[in-house]
Amino acid sequence: MGSMNIRQQARLKRKKRIRKKIHGTPDRPRLSVFRSARHTYAQIIDDSQGRTLMTASTVDHQTKDAPKFESKVDAAKFVGKLIGERALDKGIIKVVFDRNGFLYHGRIKSLSEGAREAGLVF
Repeated sequence: MGSMNIRQQARLKRKKRIRKKIHGTPDRPRLSVFRSARHTYAQIIDDSQGRTLMTASTVDHQTKDAPKFESKVDAAKFVGKLIGERALDKGIIKVVFDRNGFLYHGRIKSLSEGAREAGLVF
């Protein structure tokens, strides 16, 4: 883990611990969330085939066309709703939530609430 700071090392340690237990299947794929300093990304992944089924992020065209968000938390909630709607269009209702080592608050919590409002079950 070389030159990473302590917070990054702790996140990657949590990520490894979480990924030991979570696995996406065709029936119940994995909803993986990543947040950078500026943007929030979400993917629905089938781990058995190693395929990303769909994505949504704050850099997406639909997000850019939406009215300006007051905060990154509001933008993350919109991304959650967007990924939830896309999943329902493809017939995916149940997913496994992978917070990717991030703590469950702020943008991560907001994204999951948005996905639940759209109709995803996890």
